[in-house]
Amino acid sequence: MNDSGHTSLPVALAPAETAAPAAVEHDYSLTAVPGWWWQPQDVKHLIELYAARPIFDDTAEWLIRDNPYRRPIDRQSIKDFDFSQPLNKSAALGASALAAHRMLLNIYETDLIFLPDKNFEAKRKDFASYYSNDNKLLGEVIRPTLEAHVFDFLKDEINVTGKWSLEAVKSYLQSLIAKHEQSELELCTAILSSADPQRACRALMVQLACDFLTEASASTRNILGKYGDIQSEFFKIVIDDYGYGVHPAKHSTLYENTLATCGLISEAHAYWQFYLSSSLALSNYYHYVSRDHSKYFQAIGAIAVAESMFSHTCHKISQMLHAVFGKTVDTYYFDEHFHIDAHHGRMAFEHVVAPAIERHGNAVIPDIVRGMEELQVLTSLADEDFIAQVSFCDEAEDLKAAGRRIHAQILEGSVEKPATTHVANRSQSLVTRVYDQDQLYVVESGELDLVLGPDQTVRLGRGEAMIVKRERLHGTAVVSDESLYSVYEMGNER
Repeated sequence: MNDSGHTSLPVALAPAETAAPAAVEHDYSLTAVPGWWWQPQDVKHLIELYAARPIFDDTAEWLIRDNPYRRPIDRQSIKDFDFSQPLNKSAALGASALAAHRMLLNIYETDLIFLPDKNFEAKRKDFASYYSNDNKLLGEVIRPTLEAHVFDFLKDEINVTGKWSLEAVKSYLQSLIAKHEQSELELCTAILSSADPQRACRALMVQLACDFLTEASASTRNILGKYGDIQSEFFKIVIDDYGYGVHPAKHSTLYENTLATCGLISEAHAYWQFYLSSSLALSNYYHYVSRDHSKYFQAIGAIAVAESMFSHTCHKISQMLHAVFGKTVDTYYFDEHFHIDAHHGRMAFEHVVAPAIERHGNAVIPDIVRGMEELQVLTSLADEDFIAQVSFCDEAEDLKAAGRRIHAQILEGSVEKPATTHVANRSQSLVTRVYDQDQLYVVESGELDLVLGPDQTVRLGRGEAMIVKRERLHGTAVVSDESLYSVYEMGNER
């Protein structure tokens, strides 16, 4: 960004001879109370306690059918993570990030209402546990630590400096939109060039379901309270997403129709195990800036840029869906957003952002621009993450061949790598995970499935091997009565 697009706010000091007597300042924050604030070791214990709740246990099936309270977070791995320090951008897709984002979405969504479609009585115990005070209170205690762990890197990535005005913000947003509307959307290109475009396309629909099936829920946090006519303008955007109270017109209902015509399940979080950490991060970010009302101006900046750019995104995804699935796919969700979000973008800027600046002054602009920038950083990460996952799935056979070669080198002694041996049976519970380094899976006996997505598994028999790249989501499932397999730490084999 150029000088007209960054903010540095000068501090005006009164001349010494006219300065008022210094006021005595008191720190009323809880952190000022000696011994009150949780120490890192205390928070680690509380995180492990939160993760130990039965509703967050690993599951017996990869898909979670009609139970929105069952949300595995890989309790065993959480014990190995240090959440007390912020991650940098290079680690934003790593193992602890995935675990933190899973917990954060669980924490945020206890504010939302989820009910199963059928047989509520059988899920009443899970319902009660998810919405219990002990679950919510424990989540609130660990939430700030988890948020800092996964979102604090944005402070280092973005530095809003320079002189800003309302016109500068408008010009900046228009330049973003113009650039975006010239793009072909890399994720669509990656899908169309995939070895299996339908599988890759369904994978994208799964990632979008993380947010789209509860669309605008985070934004509703911003229409509470009392702050004048801007609040009512914000409400117009939200109620559009809710179909003005007509359920078949609700945007999440439209997305359910798209999922169905792609051969996917439309129940909330049925694909929980297959959400990438970057997809969770985008969903969590809207909650992060909307739930903490001190970040209100960041929230409206993020929403303004999202609404303004989503129109072109939806147009390209609609075209891609038809190219992959033909006429049978229902693209009305994306077609509706192609038309309405250009309007929403104007509404968000002209009736929310601009009036906020006019009413509250240029001092709020840095937060507004920060919200715009932060959302773009997270969106870019999500695109890179998704494209890398598609590539990983496409390369499965090549990664098996590479695994065989490296395993042979290990057996002959020319390569040494640390290994962990596992013995498991077909009744093992299931969870997906990522690793911070490349892994080599080698089956010593029995048969093992490496699950790369809801519709892709790679079976490894005795003596077979496969490399799983770092940060690539996968799970393991024993398909024989018992299997002995080893996992070698490969570092970052590229």
